[in-house]
Amino acid sequence: MPAEYTVQGIGITELAERYGTPLYLYDGDGLRERITSLLDRLHPRLEVFFSLKSNPNIAVCALLHAHGARAEISSMTELATALRAGVAPRDIIFLGPGKSRVELAACLDEGVSTIICESFGELRLIDELARERGVTAKVALRVNPEFAVKGSGLTMGGKPRQFGMDEAQLRDPQAVAGLTHVRLMGVQVYMGTRILSEDAITENTERILELAEQISTRLRFPLELVDIGGGLGVAYFENESDLDFDLLADKINPLIDKFAATHPGTRLVMELGRYLTAPFGTYATRVRYVKTSMGENFAVADGGTNHHMAAVGIGSFVKRNFPMRLLNRIDEPATGEWNITGPLCTPNDTLGKKVPLPDVRPGDIVGVERSGAYGPSASPVNFLSHGHPAEVLVLDGRAHLVRDRDRPDDLLRNQHLPDHDSLARTGSHPSPRKDVTP
Repeated sequence: MPAEYTVQGIGITELAERYGTPLYLYDGDGLRERITSLLDRLHPRLEVFFSLKSNPNIAVCALLHAHGARAEISSMTELATALRAGVAPRDIIFLGPGKSRVELAACLDEGVSTIICESFGELRLIDELARERGVTAKVALRVNPEFAVKGSGLTMGGKPRQFGMDEAQLRDPQAVAGLTHVRLMGVQVYMGTRILSEDAITENTERILELAEQISTRLRFPLELVDIGGGLGVAYFENESDLDFDLLADKINPLIDKFAATHPGTRLVMELGRYLTAPFGTYATRVRYVKTSMGENFAVADGGTNHHMAAVGIGSFVKRNFPMRLLNRIDEPATGEWNITGPLCTPNDTLGKKVPLPDVRPGDIVGVERSGAYGPSASPVNFLSHGHPAEVLVLDGRAHLVRDRDRPDDLLRNQHLPDHDSLARTGSHPSPRKDVTP
């Protein structure tokens, strides 16, 4: 028997038979180890907030929270998810550039720790909503800084952005004057994502702490919270290396220690999403057909970019493959190159191009590894109406179905036909064509 991929001793063949494919598998023991080791290594004053946007599955959130993570959210459903996962409102921050009136009202009604405000218009709306409720809203300002640090996979600051308020716009206290029911109490800066340089993260941290002090002094509010963002990356592609977290901790902990000593009442926050979840997820899709076209090999699988849009390489000039292998035959060496494609009617539905693999056969299970972040929720799961895949969390040697696979009834439930008479009304459709015999 060929060797196969296992999660805590459970083989991929058993998991695929039990839950079907396509399928997302999460290693819960790995998730737990990642958050506990981070908190053990980081300065005790630095709190880790899990960014639900990276993986909004409630079981993933609950597991990370049970071992010390707080929650960073950006929608009503993420708020409901965090609360149902057991996160207390004091450990929830809400951010995003386009919050609705309903979302802001929910933040005030639930009493979340902080609303991260990203525009002056939003600031006025928060003040209005808080005044209506007779409460004072706790607000941190998201600042778009003038500086940028090299080393981010996707830079979020230092240039015109929809995120935050420009640093220059916050130099005058009059910019935030006239607020009667808002208490400014913090600063958040998010410099970029997929950062794989310890030095870049260290420089970001140092400059954000300095900027937070400057902003609070200029605008004359107490610094009760500083959110240094995060953006810690994981290596997906050739010539990339994972962060050395011990080295990173050695670099940033002294900065945190120095700041904490002079700001004993300030909450210090790091947001982490991808770094917590990406390494511990695998997307498993079963090959239906194999074929050749103009000299290239194709394996057509039952799932594709409708579940894993990140594999397309959005934002990259050159398509680079996520790490991939045959999960049911992990010990066999590569004998050729294969294009791994899905069931969608578009040439963009390509999970991997020219992936070195053994001879692929129908029934094989292809695994896209490091897929625990920005998977189905960041993908067009309803394209061609295939729906959301199943998600399974393996924890302490037991597999748990943590999201059902979408069925046709699930996708049709929220659609509605007009009444029959409207559909059948005379004149509402072109007359049928009448063939004319010459």
